[in-house]
Amino acid sequence: MNRRQSFVTQDESERAFLVGVDSKTPANGRGIAASLEELCYLAQTAGATVVGTLTQKLTSPSARYYLGKGKLKELVELKAQKQYSLVIFDGELSPQQQRNLEEALQTKVIDRTALILDIFAKHAQTREGQLQVELAQHQYLLPRLAGQWSHLEQLGGGIGTRGPGESQLETDRRLIRGRIQRLRSKINQVKRHRALYRQQRKKGGVPTVALVGYTNSGKSTLLNALSKANVLVEDKLFSTLDPVTRRIILPDNQRFLLTDTVGFIHKLPVSIVAAFRATLEELEEADLLLHIVDITHPNAAEQCQTVEKILADLNLNKTPEITVFNKLDLILESEAELKALSTISYSEKQINLSEAPMVLISASKRWGMSELLNKIATHLSLKRVDNRT
Repeated sequence: MNRRQSFVTQDESERAFLVGVDSKTPANGRGIAASLEELCYLAQTAGATVVGTLTQKLTSPSARYYLGKGKLKELVELKAQKQYSLVIFDGELSPQQQRNLEEALQTKVIDRTALILDIFAKHAQTREGQLQVELAQHQYLLPRLAGQWSHLEQLGGGIGTRGPGESQLETDRRLIRGRIQRLRSKINQVKRHRALYRQQRKKGGVPTVALVGYTNSGKSTLLNALSKANVLVEDKLFSTLDPVTRRIILPDNQRFLLTDTVGFIHKLPVSIVAAFRATLEELEEADLLLHIVDITHPNAAEQCQTVEKILADLNLNKTPEITVFNKLDLILESEAELKALSTISYSEKQINLSEAPMVLISASKRWGMSELLNKIATHLSLKRVDNRT
């Protein structure tokens, strides 16, 4: 597979139909409506036009088709009406489920993981980011190779059907396994380079502050506001992917490095987290995390919990953290109103801002920047005192 090969066609006329199963399990973590709304946003970011959605309540997805037979029949019948050319499932399909669905629907079928990988492939600009995306793509593709030559079997024997078959399948598997090994080797080189760079930073004594948060929460906008980094800012999921680090000078002339990394998302595939381990290791050396939250999003509390869970999975839940509620300009008229707030309602709780490790801002309007920098300065100064004692 070509390094930048897409799992979703780049033709903007592609008509996508979205499908989700509401299993009501604790692992699901949110309502199916909210999850499909996010899937729709992801599909649009990838360049598709969403023409419809279908959901089904099941204790667990069907092992054969993910959907039950009745809903599958309904989906087949909707093809004539909706004229969809792509079906996207809000969950991870097994290779067998994907093959069965493509055979039943006679159209391309992908899952949430493939869609996210497609967006990542579009937005990775640096060599490091491209290597990590390609590794995740190959790891995703390898178990799905078995169906690549099934069309030859369906044609029967005779002229024109004697083709690569199983021997070609094994060749492809070897090629991809070899490519995965080479990619891992190159990414390990990146990890060693980053480790040396972090050691040099430590010797220099400059603390590091890392931006974390749900995708599209405004991390890149904040980085630009504090450092004039000119990072791409779009109202799209994963509009920036590659890590960016800038030096910031605080009001007391103390300096720190501000690093932005890939945004998180609900159901972020394990393969992506693993592939981006070299980038996410930047967070391990951070002296402070700024958790950026889009306070105006209807699922802000759930997004915050998703980020905290991923941080815990990365063993970063013990790193000091300041919660930064962003996009206040969407609900307030001026910075004066923001400064006048002493409490805020969040996740069905009333929070006293003077006592909690959090700050309210609008990164796009640059509201609350002084308060944020003062909180960072206070934390870094306290840490410096602690290190001396």
